[in-house]
Amino acid sequence: MNFPVEAVREKFPALFLTDKGRRRIYLDNPAGTQVPQAVADAVSRCLLTTNANLGGYFETTLAAQQVVDEAHQAMADFLGSASPEEIIIGANMTTLTYHMSRTLGRTMQPGDEIILTRMDHEGNVSPWLQLAEDLGLVVRWLPFDEKSWQVEEATLAGLLSEKTRLVALNYASNLTGSINRVKALTAIARNAGALVYVDAVQFAPHGLIDVQELGCDFLICSAYKFFGPHMGILWGRRDVIDDLQPYKCRCSSNGLPERFELGTPQIELMAGLTAAVDYFADLGAAAGEGGSRRQKIAKAFAVSIAYENPLAQQLIDGLSD
Repeated sequence: MNFPVEAVREKFPALFLTDKGRRRIYLDNPAGTQVPQAVADAVSRCLLTTNANLGGYFETTLAAQQVVDEAHQAMADFLGSASPEEIIIGANMTTLTYHMSRTLGRTMQPGDEIILTRMDHEGNVSPWLQLAEDLGLVVRWLPFDEKSWQVEEATLAGLLSEKTRLVALNYASNLTGSINRVKALTAIARNAGALVYVDAVQFAPHGLIDVQELGCDFLICSAYKFFGPHMGILWGRRDVIDDLQPYKCRCSSNGLPERFELGTPQIELMAGLTAAVDYFADLGAAAGEGGSRRQKIAKAFAVSIAYENPLAQQLIDGLSD
């Protein structure tokens, strides 16, 4: 199909803002995206009609709980998760990573090793560095290849030991644009007994993620990178997070994912999150996919990539001349 670029543009009010009579052009993709009208409408509608805390028995609080449940299911569909109980939603990627690092720290001992890359965003570096300082962990640095601009499997294998507890790496770099072979890297790390924590913030807007196929233990992304509100989403493998005990209030639920979601959730933003996922599903449906939401999301990425790649190549060729 021909990509419906004009119809897509119509969904984003920010694309019609002008400066001195000229439409604004956004070149800040690594920092974030604009949102479709449907996302803003969902946030507004939730605040106006579903504005209550959770745990009550009246209609508004029950509707609020439904918003929360729908957001977890939407992200399970977006990431290919087996269950919405594996989806942890919070303020942002960095906050969630700090929280999970402290939770995982409860399972580590002085002298244990963690591996960090030289190409990761600081949000996937500082939490682990500070954890290592607090617990006496050994940090091993994983460089990227200066020709491929990727983390190479052999290099990772050379750093792993029986003491390695965690490998933190990124799916795609916001600095170089390179995409790591996460599935292969994950297999090597997990075969050595290490957990794998993947920062997919930069990849999530550009390619379909399947956490079950990747085989990692954790994967994190940010909704505002794929046309949603400012919030983070952390997927955790059920058989891993089942055994983890996060720092939380005594009165908080011990269920999943609630025990990892501290305090009152950002319910209105969760409404916007679901709308952002549905934007992809709607695009896939318009491209002819009539199956599940997951299948529609997959189709949306397929048609978007087919449209974007020639444009990206044209840009690269032009900059190279």
